[in-house]
Amino acid sequence: MDSVTFSILLVLLGLFVGIGMVLVFNYYRGVSALKEAEKLIEKAKKDSEKLKRDQILEAKEEAHKLKLETEKEIKERKHEIKDAEQRLLTRESNMDRRDQTLQNREQMLEEKENSLINKQRDIQNEQVKVEEIKKEQIELLEKVSSFTKDQAKDLIMKRTEEEMTREIASFIKEKEQEAALEVDKKAKNLLIQSMQRYAADVASEQTVTVVNLPSDDMKGRIIGREGRNIRTIEAVTGVDLIIDDTPEVLVLSSFDPYRREIARLTLENLIKDGRIHPARIEELYDKNTKELKNKVKEYGEEALFELGVTKVDPEMVETLGKLHFRTSYGQNALQHTKEVAHLAGIMAAELGEKVGLARRAGLFHDIGKALDHEVEGSHVDLGEELAKKHKEHEVVINSIVSHHGNEAPNSVISVLVQIADALSASRPGARNDSLENYVKRLEELEAIANSYQGVEKTFAMQAGRELRVIVKPSDVDDTSSFKLARDIKDKIEDELQYPGTIKVTVIRETRAIEEAK
Repeated sequence: MDSVTFSILLVLLGLFVGIGMVLVFNYYRGVSALKEAEKLIEKAKKDSEKLKRDQILEAKEEAHKLKLETEKEIKERKHEIKDAEQRLLTRESNMDRRDQTLQNREQMLEEKENSLINKQRDIQNEQVKVEEIKKEQIELLEKVSSFTKDQAKDLIMKRTEEEMTREIASFIKEKEQEAALEVDKKAKNLLIQSMQRYAADVASEQTVTVVNLPSDDMKGRIIGREGRNIRTIEAVTGVDLIIDDTPEVLVLSSFDPYRREIARLTLENLIKDGRIHPARIEELYDKNTKELKNKVKEYGEEALFELGVTKVDPEMVETLGKLHFRTSYGQNALQHTKEVAHLAGIMAAELGEKVGLARRAGLFHDIGKALDHEVEGSHVDLGEELAKKHKEHEVVINSIVSHHGNEAPNSVISVLVQIADALSASRPGARNDSLENYVKRLEELEAIANSYQGVEKTFAMQAGRELRVIVKPSDVDDTSSFKLARDIKDKIEDELQYPGTIKVTVIRETRAIEEAK
């Protein structure tokens, strides 16, 4: 039991001793840390004092530097002020001298003015004396000559007027004769030069078109079984096909160049394609008709580009292109208008007028001819209406209405267009009167048939010896078709004069079409 107690006592003693040692150790450790903190505080105090001294020195140096700079700037400002004062003094001195000069000049001017006033007074006195002497001399002359001043003046003026009148009349007569000769000579030279500077080829339009074939076998295919292909071509295009013994050639005959061109394109495409039958013929005809409309626009644009004419409405361009398929006395209408435009432009340049406006007026002077077979009225009225619709220049409009004498020309350019139109028409070989009469007769023949209700298309064939009339089956029955043919025949006999006979053929065709899908 004592050993246990002793052990416990030893343990307790050990604990007390350990605690005491820990306390002693912590005490000495705290003392050491306190000394270290005091050292750090002391060092920080020394560093702050040193930094404070450095900052004070820097502040003093900066203040000294600013003081020096301020003193330097003050000196410079004083120097500038001194220079400015010197300049002001110099300017004041100059102004004083100038003021003195002006005063001297003013005094001199006053002296001169007084001198001039005195001289003017002397001159007026002298003039009064001269007038008195002049009056005395005139009175003396009137007594000697027995004439008053007014009577002598009237007599001299009368004799002078008589002599001048005779001289002026003689001079005017002489100059009028010279001017007439000179004007006639210059006008002839101007026309000759214009015609020489624009010498386009003359090419008369024909009423037939030749189509080349790859072989004579193609003629049979174009004719078709029992002639169905050739009948379809003639019925659709309104062109007469002439197939004779001439090798590898067939001829398209029609007075309308537009129809002939569509028929030519259709035949050429059929020959290339190789499939020749009625359905294909109608298909290619519709396709080529649309393509030719685009071609018409190209013809118009080419004419505008050739002449340098700009800012033209698209409808005017298309109408202009249609002139390519119109003829005037056998002369191509588009070629004629281009020729007139060139000639008018050349003459305008010689006379100092506006060349562009002259060309524009010449190009559009016959534009109504592209519409006169579509709309009722003369080509002059139709052209005027179209030009006003698209707000063309008033000179262009006047050139359209005056080139055939419907109205008087109101400008030099309108007269030049008249002259150019006459020049283009009068060139040898340019026009063919018989062809124009032939074309008009065929147009009148078609117009008679088209005037009846139910007529869809009308074609003058065989040089006007046959008239084919295609009617709408829904409007004209079989019985009415015979009556229609007789009515057309009677009207032709009453209204037209023509050689030989004219065969009237009324075609009524009904088709039932279905598509297998």
